[in-house]
Amino acid sequence: MKTIVISLGGSVLVPSLESNNIAAYAGVLSRLADRFRVFVVVGGGGEARRYITAARSLAIDEATADEIGILVTRLNATMLISALGTAAYPAVPTSHYEALVAAASGRIVVMGGVTPGQTTDAVSAVLAERAGADILINATSVDGIYSADPRTVPDAEKISRLTPEDLLAIVQGGRMDAGANNVIDLVAAKVVQRNNIPLMVIDGKNPENITAALVDGTFTGSLISRTGESVLPLE
Repeated sequence: MKTIVISLGGSVLVPSLESNNIAAYAGVLSRLADRFRVFVVVGGGGEARRYITAARSLAIDEATADEIGILVTRLNATMLISALGTAAYPAVPTSHYEALVAAASGRIVVMGGVTPGQTTDAVSAVLAERAGADILINATSVDGIYSADPRTVPDAEKISRLTPEDLLAIVQGGRMDAGANNVIDLVAAKVVQRNNIPLMVIDGKNPENITAALVDGTFTGSLISRTGESVLPLE
């Protein structure tokens, strides 16, 4: 059984508490677990950034603000675990080691952040390395890697295939402060470069996009791999 690690953006899973995609993702992840060994790392999204903004207004230092954001990622992870029911390991691992131990249960493992200064993208990249993943999936609110931020640069070019070095060249200079909102951060990109695990960046607003890519090979995002060749479908 092949192993997948999904970095699931908080802004995709919980754009707001009132309008969330938790039930939809629970259904997709449960079906994927019939085919793959599944790890999910959940981000904090807008709710985490609200807490971080409030922390800064109180003159709280960045490391502590990061820890507050991590608590929100774990709350999001807990909600997803609860929605998955018996398909998921029932606790949120707080380290990569705990995640690997939890995987021995044969269930979906869902975690959040780990360390201040490290985004959940970086957490997922290291987890993919330690778990020997066959692919790392970044399910985000942008449908791939662009030459510039398409939210602020209308004529930014989408890049469907690139190498880890190409990715590094694009993401260098990204923010590292608490709550930074990049498609993928520099630390994660460097880990992807060293571990040679293919990275798929995909529009996560519709969770069925992940199934279509992994199972059917229907993919419209960006694929980062050493050879530039497609690894999809995964089976």
